[in-house]
Amino acid sequence: MTETRIDVRVEPVETAPAENKHPNTCPSCGSHFRDDELEASLWVCGHCGYHFRMPSRSRIAWLCDPGSFAEEATDVRSADPLDFYDLRPYRERLAEAELNTGLNDAIVVGAGTLDGLPLELAVMDFSFMGGSMGSAVGEKFVRASDSAIAADRPLLLVTASGGARMQEGILALMQLAKTVAAIDELHEARLPLFCVLTDPTTGGAMASFATLGDVILAEPGALLAFTGPRVVQELVKEKLSEDFGRSEQHLRFGQIDAIVPRAEQRQYLARLLRLFAR
Repeated sequence: MTETRIDVRVEPVETAPAENKHPNTCPSCGSHFRDDELEASLWVCGHCGYHFRMPSRSRIAWLCDPGSFAEEATDVRSADPLDFYDLRPYRERLAEAELNTGLNDAIVVGAGTLDGLPLELAVMDFSFMGGSMGSAVGEKFVRASDSAIAADRPLLLVTASGGARMQEGILALMQLAKTVAAIDELHEARLPLFCVLTDPTTGGAMASFATLGDVILAEPGALLAFTGPRVVQELVKEKLSEDFGRSEQHLRFGQIDAIVPRAEQRQYLARLLRLFAR
């Protein structure tokens, strides 16, 4: 009986080393910036106007009058009711996100004043697990809405989210209905909701509270879509427009009210607060 042998040869494949880009490299024009330079420019490229993702606390500090912001719902944190594990335990991912960002979840809520006018703020942060919406994000937004109703002041929402948090399963999807119900109560109290959509606002966030504002603003070039362009193009088998899903296309189709560069947003929002004052 002849023994069958399988000749297996392993050939090493050399991959090109990944290019080490400066962490503050503008993806549009390739300019490099120091951290202090970006912070001074509100995280906007001074050469081409590209809007980097802005940390939530920095945005709040810029929007609110100095010393006026009081954070709320600081005790609300995500749990792990499903004991979820993919490549790593969900609890480990949460702990790492808290350590890296200094946040307790992907949204910061509280009350403050803008140009002397009172308002409630709910500002999302993409750096915390991609700004994903879990049960804590939904709960904190609802509390911000309740605080706005109790104090009779407008609510400002700034979004930056990749959608529902998969590690919480159906509990994350429930936040879509929960946040929409909170906005309905806000409207019943005849209080305005102002939305500022930043890059990216996708998935469950775009399908729920992000698009229900009385006035909806967006930053230039922001991706605002339920599903990204690449996935849509694979589904429809057609070439999409260059600005598909971007704020410019949404403005053209009347789905948002204005595109406002970051440096002009504070003044713009102050005008809105005066216009809706009662």
